Amino acid sequence: MIDLDFMPSQKEIDVFAGHDILDIASLSKEQIETIIKVAAHYERALHNRTRLYDMDGKVMAALFYEPSTRTRLSFEAAMLRLGGNVITVSESNEVKTSSSAKGETIHDAISVIDNYCDVIVCRSPINDVRYVVSQTATVPVINAGDGSGQHPSQALLDMYTICKEKGSPDGLTFSLIGDLKYGRTVHSLVDALAHYDIKKLVLASPKELQMPTEFCESLRRKGTIIEECDNIEDAVSQSDVIYMTRVQMERFQDKDEYNRIKDCFIIKGEHVKLFPEGAILLHPLPRVNEIEIEVDSYPGAAYFRQAGNGLPTRMAMLALVTGSIQL
Repeated sequence: MIDLDFMPSQKEIDVFAGHDILDIASLSKEQIETIIKVAAHYERALHNRTRLYDMDGKVMAALFYEPSTRTRLSFEAAMLRLGGNVITVSESNEVKTSSSAKGETIHDAISVIDNYCDVIVCRSPINDVRYVVSQTATVPVINAGDGSGQHPSQALLDMYTICKEKGSPDGLTFSLIGDLKYGRTVHSLVDALAHYDIKKLVLASPKELQMPTEFCESLRRKGTIIEECDNIEDAVSQSDVIYMTRVQMERFQDKDEYNRIKDCFIIKGEHVKLFPEGAILLHPLPRVNEIEIEVDSYPGAAYFRQAGNGLPTRMAMLALVTGSIQL
């Protein structure tokens, strides 16, 4: 059980100041729980309508070289709720910024933007670009998702949600369902779960979208039971935490392959009857059709609560890496 009512020590908080958050594997269990506890602190402040000035005078550069709704808006809202300011670069395949349209490298773009801000939050469709951003910037960098690689802020809000809903990941059976090959959210979540004594991990996906072997190595070394299946019923019937993902069209070069497998795994009302008592259903969103609307009425359908937890979690990340928490 992780006690969310107590703030971590000043020493635990100070560890983050001036450092990047690029992936989950680089965080210790203690650091993950520090972020979770600080998130709970900020959620209490939001609930009490407390005006915060922790980031007063600071500027966050939100660099979104890939379309985003929840991640971008929650990071921007987090900075504003902390009393700071935001400058934004946002683009898509159809709409390019001046710098990228002219062929400027990410190294040169970061070298310039670094002068304008106190923290950089970057999302990119390019795998491992987080390392280029981190090596170039002098201010702290938070990876908001890079290609099909890592999405640490999503995993941290997922862990916060699990702790709020179930107390702790320890002793629970988890099912990850859907796109486990390209899904950076599940890649980061597996790295986080490796710090805990979970009972079992069930990986349910079409064979074309199976979890890459390397992401489960830490759990295997601990002796965690890992089961792979291609049957949604087998997965949901044994799990305390069911984590659904969408098949990501943007990761496929072959659209025919996408169309062939996109509807393979859909959670329907009939599946809810198979859930163990007290099971929760998570999804990083957006959903397309992989969870039917009728499932929303299930009390353990926590995906909208999960999305809401992104605000205090990202407030915690921003305040920690900039050394701005005011106790």
